[in-house]
Amino acid sequence: MEHVRAAAKYAGIELSPSQIVRLGRYAEWLRSEGQPAGGIGPEEVDRLERRHLADSLLFAGYVAPSREVWDLGTGVGLPGIPLAIALPDTHFVLVDRSRRRIDLLRRVIRILDLENCQVLHSEIEDLQGPLQTMVSRASLPPERMIEVAGRLLGEIGRVVVAGSWTERPQHPGWETVEIPEYVLDQAVWLLIMRRE
Repeated sequence: MEHVRAAAKYAGIELSPSQIVRLGRYAEWLRSEGQPAGGIGPEEVDRLERRHLADSLLFAGYVAPSREVWDLGTGVGLPGIPLAIALPDTHFVLVDRSRRRIDLLRRVIRILDLENCQVLHSEIEDLQGPLQTMVSRASLPPERMIEVAGRLLGEIGRVVVAGSWTERPQHPGWETVEIPEYVLDQAVWLLIMRRE
């Protein structure tokens, strides 16, 4: 869990041994159930720690200390479940439009005994605001997410978005934050919109 610890440290979180164990249980669930159900591609199984768990924890540095975080288009719980494990005092709402993925999420939340998570079966476009904090991993292109975020954000709030970019993304209305290469062995970027 070297990359997980590095990402948590970068985000300003100290993970307890029980949180590391829980993240490992989630990774095993992704291997045994999430991937066969189509939640992640077969080529992703060998990259679970760096590409999915550690990458998800990077959001923590930009969403804490929010009381509630909405994960839009969560799929099989990324980044919401790793964040819920790392930030137990924050409530997470995991939103997805797929009934199958919602059923998978309910199962893994029970397996991991995550009391700070709930799931919501909904299209992102059907959500109602105002929301304070939202995260998303490539569920919508930044050009569409900025419209959704603009509608859902309250007077104070933020949205943090990640994607599979191979070079620094530049999108109007978003602040681009580069995560240094030493954290995950390659540079990655987050897009942030703030109202403060």
